[in-house]
Amino acid sequence: MKRIYTFCVLCICILTIFCSSMQFSLQNVLAERDVDITSKSAYLVDFESGEVLFSKNETQHLPVASMVKMMTILISLEELDAGNISLDTKITTTENASGMGGSQVFLDPYVEYSFEDLLKSVIMASANDASVALAEYFNGNESAFTNRMNRRAKELGMIDTHYSNCTGLPAPEQYSSAKDTAIVLKEILKHDIYHKYSTVWIDELTHPSGRKTELVNTNRLIRYFQGCDGGKTGSTNEAGCCLGASAIRNDMRLISVIVGAENSKTRFNESATLLNYGFSNFESKKLVNSEVPIANIPVQKGKVDVVDVFANENFSAIVKKGFENSYEISVNVDKFVKAPSKSGDIVGEVTISKNGNIIKNIPIIIKEDLKHQSLIETAHKIVENW
Repeated sequence: MKRIYTFCVLCICILTIFCSSMQFSLQNVLAERDVDITSKSAYLVDFESGEVLFSKNETQHLPVASMVKMMTILISLEELDAGNISLDTKITTTENASGMGGSQVFLDPYVEYSFEDLLKSVIMASANDASVALAEYFNGNESAFTNRMNRRAKELGMIDTHYSNCTGLPAPEQYSSAKDTAIVLKEILKHDIYHKYSTVWIDELTHPSGRKTELVNTNRLIRYFQGCDGGKTGSTNEAGCCLGASAIRNDMRLISVIVGAENSKTRFNESATLLNYGFSNFESKKLVNSEVPIANIPVQKGKVDVVDVFANENFSAIVKKGFENSYEISVNVDKFVKAPSKSGDIVGEVTISKNGNIIKNIPIIIKEDLKHQSLIETAHKIVENW
């Protein structure tokens, strides 16, 4: 009898796993039928949860042209956030930087430009000369900066990327992937200052001499696709036409990447196709809300008897419309908290799982200081409860 019971439990577990995998496979099949991508590689992912909504050769090693500059942008933004540079810091250009050619803003050599102007030129106009000027400022020369780019890529888990320069110009052994491009774009999008420039369609750069260069955002989706607020183009004969883009609608942000499109029109159309597919077929659900109390627990020896406790952060998940939510939420809260305690002290944990696998653990905290009850207050409470 015991063997029969064990066998039945085993069958149920296998059936559950099979059904879960079948649902996942079905979603992938539906995506492939609904989305026709001719580019060499493509990737669509939810910004917050990391849920992959569409993929095609997403880890294939390919040249990505100027999308390499995403790492140049990221390191520059991280330097800014760290306080190592300010927007008005003056950077002296070199003849090497100003002579880069290709996509450029025609920097003059041996003059000073603000960090903001150089950063804006890279984000909007994909300027090779401004990219090298930034690289030389931060690490002395482009080669040293490129080594730094590779170290940062490794830290981010970009296992299918190797940089040979900071511009994306064709170079031996330089490659990346659609998935890795989405990783670095996600990091960039976390910096609010980035959106100050990525959302601008047309601007201008005023050179120290008074000469002006028009800056036109190379990402046309900024102007024509609802919700698009960032991204990076790339185009060389070797790489074809590439585009990493991000758009947000109804509190759901998606990142799409196209690598190796046959022409510029195709990269924009296929990126828009991916984003439209995501917004039309998926929705974001907030499974954990850090503003709503998860529970209230007793306070021992405190001025208050109970205290509300909260998740330390929000968690939202992407769910395919018409499919059942497969996420599970479990809450483990301490039986009580002792006073004194401080705001931010951990009193439990929220566990988010999917198909039996733990996706994330979120601490549960108190959001107020809990003061210890004095002897007089303790005596009063004893009398009141007598």
